[in-house]
Amino acid sequence: MESQDAPESRGVHPGFICASFNQDTTSLSVGTKTGYRLFSVTAVDKLDCIHEGVECPDVYIVERLYSSSLVVVVSLSMPRRMNVYHFKKGTEICNYSYSNNILSVRLNRQRLVVCLEESIYIHNIRDMKLLKTLLNTPINPSGLCALSVNQSNSYLAYPGSATIGEITVYDANNLSTVTLIQGHDSPLAALTFNASGTKLASASEKGTVIRVFSVPEGQKLFEFRRGMKRYVSISSLSFSADAQFLCASSNTETVHIFKLEQHSPSQEEESPTWSAYVGKMFTAASTYLPSHVSDMMHQDRAFATVRLNMFGLKNICALATIQKLPRLLVASSDGYLYIYNVDPQDGGECVLVQKHRLFESSEDQEEQKEEEDPDDVPPQPASQSYAATVALPSTPPSSTTLMGYSEDGGAQRGEVIPEHEFAESPICLDDENEFPPVSNQSN
Repeated sequence: MESQDAPESRGVHPGFICASFNQDTTSLSVGTKTGYRLFSVTAVDKLDCIHEGVECPDVYIVERLYSSSLVVVVSLSMPRRMNVYHFKKGTEICNYSYSNNILSVRLNRQRLVVCLEESIYIHNIRDMKLLKTLLNTPINPSGLCALSVNQSNSYLAYPGSATIGEITVYDANNLSTVTLIQGHDSPLAALTFNASGTKLASASEKGTVIRVFSVPEGQKLFEFRRGMKRYVSISSLSFSADAQFLCASSNTETVHIFKLEQHSPSQEEESPTWSAYVGKMFTAASTYLPSHVSDMMHQDRAFATVRLNMFGLKNICALATIQKLPRLLVASSDGYLYIYNVDPQDGGECVLVQKHRLFESSEDQEEQKEEEDPDDVPPQPASQSYAATVALPSTPPSSTTLMGYSEDGGAQRGEVIPEHEFAESPICLDDENEFPPVSNQSN
């Protein structure tokens, strides 16, 4: 039986480069060798490709703003340039070029954040003007950062240290630092906010413990243990819309779902069971034990799990409500989107209900032929990080870069900001229900 359930050593799809869910998990964006694709994930039994962009090849960053027509794209051929498109009209809104490779992009209805290895740029998403440059941030080779999707609590989180798991929480609306959180002993590997921007989850490079903090206070609320046997590389963290659950995926074959619930002491007293008695004994004993042992006793294990039929592949996970039921979505570099049912009451092993191709079968054959051609460049390894992927020979910075902005908006000697092409006018998209329209209000 174990051999039948054992994960496969499946390879990366030759056309796949990256994937990301939008802010409310209604859309999946996939970067490919030929451009990018946008999918609607509002139904279980079908996966509609709503747009295929071919403006530039080898897209390694693609981010869509909710269900609007705004999409941000970065290509391996120009890793220092960010292109912002109105994909329904087929037009470019604007573009920015930076002094180094772009490692990640995050956006909400107020802000667009671009993360480089040692700096972060914050733009106003209405007109794409640069509002703030955070210079000399700790070395961040993977471009790790998280932006709250809540426009009132538009918090930005990024590593506050390159050697320990310190988290800097920054207010992207008011352009000021909020707090520093001592999250982990090891450097950070994953960060995510809940939908309201009141909770922040984090994991370190060890990948054994996941912590949840209150925002903006920075108080530790929950601590979950993913495992003890081995260190893993956490590839994604994601809250459910109601922040009752948190999922975590890694380079292993297991996705964990944790339940964010406080254990009431009164409930333990009302249940005179053997397990409750043993639990009380452990709690009492923990006061006499070393702190690291005591912490392990208070860590909750996974509420539900998914065993993927693969291992060692990059994937991202998200919790969503589709057709009124809770689902776990896993987009994998093997070229598939997996949809699982989640039991919100009892948890346990989640059931796979649908598996969707992100590439047509005919394209599979064409891509495979291209990869077999010895004149072609070999595909990127599955486990390669964004930083390693974009660390390729690129064109040198343009000699026409402008003097930079200091923190108060004035010129600062010795720093440069990218040459840029501003949006010609305030951005007003077609999907005004999803993206509030720009209007001149007199009040």
